Amino acid sequence: MDIATLVGILVSFGLVIVSILMGGEGTWFVSAPSLMIVGGGTMGATLLAYPLVDVLGVFKVAKNVFMHKSQVVSELIPLISEFAKKARQEGILSFESQLGDIEDPFLVQGIQMAIDGMESSAIEDVMTTEIIYLEERHRLGSEIFSTMGTFAPAVGMLGTIIGLVQMLMLMEDPSQIGAPMALALLTTFYGTLVANLVFLPIAGKLKTRSKQEILIKQMVLEGVISIQSGDNHRIVEQKLKAFIAPRARVASGTQMAGA
Repeated sequence: MDIATLVGILVSFGLVIVSILMGGEGTWFVSAPSLMIVGGGTMGATLLAYPLVDVLGVFKVAKNVFMHKSQVVSELIPLISEFAKKARQEGILSFESQLGDIEDPFLVQGIQMAIDGMESSAIEDVMTTEIIYLEERHRLGSEIFSTMGTFAPAVGMLGTIIGLVQMLMLMEDPSQIGAPMALALLTTFYGTLVANLVFLPIAGKLKTRSKQEILIKQMVLEGVISIQSGDNHRIVEQKLKAFIAPRARVASGTQMAGA
């Protein structure tokens, strides 16, 4: 599991739970009607906004928030640079026996197209198209969670209105006011909680993951085109380093020097 995600969950929900328990009974904040209004209303509104298949698919995308292994850029640059060096010395066909050892399927795809003799422009078109549609799939997942984060507080306010109406209808019997008032406040609490501690943070993390993955794929694309064009491995290295921050360039350069 991603450490930042785990720490964020523990800190945010932990502090909320502790603050609740410090002020009284934890059961005061448990309301089945409020949960039904917020959970059902948010999901129903989301299903109205998006096709069922997209809503169901987004939960598979959400696993990237918790279980995600990103490729290390400092390892990718030396790898592609070494491929460029070997391509100039032994030819691009020498990679055919090594494709099974490469973990990145996008890099394998690019090198395979180069081995097959495709032109640089054709390779770039194919790989760029894949990057574009990958970005679109990631954007949809993030957008759905952002939408749920928008709907949840609004549905919570709807529950608050329901609770207030019920409370006003029972004004003649003060002993009956407590339950409707709790419903009114807890639906807003639940809506705000899941929006700001679940849906919106997941949407933000998915956006960050998407940017990182697309950057990696753009680096791979640039590397494959350079290898296919027969560029010197040091030129390839400098091209790829242009994608990353100066501090990361030092790390990748150190690893390259020790390779």
